[in-house]
Amino acid sequence: MDLFSHAANAEQTRSAPLAARMRPQTLAEFVGQERIAGAGRLLQRALNQGTLFSMILWGPPGTGKTTLARLLAQASHAHFEQMSAVSAGVADLRRVVKDAQQRQGMYGERTVLFIDEIHRWNKAQQDAILPHVEDGTLTLIGATTENPSFEVNGALLSRCRVITLEALSDEAIGVIIDRALTDVERGLGELQVSLTEDARALLINLANGDARAALNALEVAALSAAPAEDAQRVLTVEAIVEAYQRRHVQHDKGGELHYDAISALHKSVRDSDPDGALYWLGRMLQGGEDPLYVARRVVRMAVEDIGLADPLALPQCVAAQQAVHFLGQPEGDIALAQAVVYLCQAPKSNAVYRAYGAVLQDVEQTRNDPVPLHLRNAVTGLMRGLGYGQGYQYAHDYADAHVEQTHLPPNLADRRYYLPTDHGFEAKVAARLAWRTAHVPPDNSSEAQQAETSPQPEQS
Repeated sequence: MDLFSHAANAEQTRSAPLAARMRPQTLAEFVGQERIAGAGRLLQRALNQGTLFSMILWGPPGTGKTTLARLLAQASHAHFEQMSAVSAGVADLRRVVKDAQQRQGMYGERTVLFIDEIHRWNKAQQDAILPHVEDGTLTLIGATTENPSFEVNGALLSRCRVITLEALSDEAIGVIIDRALTDVERGLGELQVSLTEDARALLINLANGDARAALNALEVAALSAAPAEDAQRVLTVEAIVEAYQRRHVQHDKGGELHYDAISALHKSVRDSDPDGALYWLGRMLQGGEDPLYVARRVVRMAVEDIGLADPLALPQCVAAQQAVHFLGQPEGDIALAQAVVYLCQAPKSNAVYRAYGAVLQDVEQTRNDPVPLHLRNAVTGLMRGLGYGQGYQYAHDYADAHVEQTHLPPNLADRRYYLPTDHGFEAKVAARLAWRTAHVPPDNSSEAQQAETSPQPEQS
């Protein structure tokens, strides 16, 4: 590197955002992921033994994935190459591979290739890395905020160790903030910036475990604060609020958080917890989730978990869906909140859901016998001659409109799919259908049999 390049790099470092300048320079400075990088833990042991393996770093934004990749390459004395899957392609990969092969052949130096946002590469692009990871030309470190099980090819995943990073604790965020305030060379030490106790607590709270977000907000607040007569810049709660504007709600509309949040909402409703249900509803809607998607899932909860225990649950939820469609946001969100609370307080039953699952299993696994003759309409003379409709008993000609005649094919004549509970309105349904109890066969009326034949819940 010549003198001009060194000067250019130094200037670029000075003008970089605070979050970039404050990246830890050694593993000893790296805080917040002690479970994987602390003393005696997995990555430290691997480095002590001189073995750096290919890995996928999976975790929320601002938890140190890029920093950790750089530090691992540095500690293992390997050449570090970085590319972003957002802008780089296979041609860039070929260039890196060619340089790595030359470096390995001439100097015996390993190459660590760090691919940020690796989930954005398609299958063909991910497959292009495989042979070079396999033969040791590259040690791959991929970073992703998405679940690797869904976003990374199985073949590539089998050659990498998945390392999970967690959102940083408040204590770790506090250490990072304090370090930035006192560091003269890379941080804000020269500006003599300090935080009031309340402002520091608020900054940590709003960070949501994201170190980058905390440092970016701190820098904005510090640079916009006017120094006092003694050159001190004291940041108050108002300065932090102005710098942040609003909390960034952690959510995505197609990834891991999307599925986790809707699962939490559904299970909160099923467990009759309106507080949990409202919280996850708010997290999703404030995070930018499509309200009509939420409405669809809420309608599904009404039929899956409440059913006939409260027949008004389904109309309530369909009305909420219509309100969302008609009003939009934020007014429609209140309709969803009302529907969710209604579902929480409603008696629960999945009897219809399980009954239909048992039906689907029989349709799939048993012989599909013809419709019994007495249930068929005899609309022609030929049909009447063949016995269509013979023996059919018209229910309205009998007391209580009740007749005992079979409606199932002969091979399933004794099946009982729907077993109502004694919850809410369904207790009345059970009483109205009590005439069936004398005919319930012992082999398919148990709760266990119903559970085995339940339809699988929709993937959350």
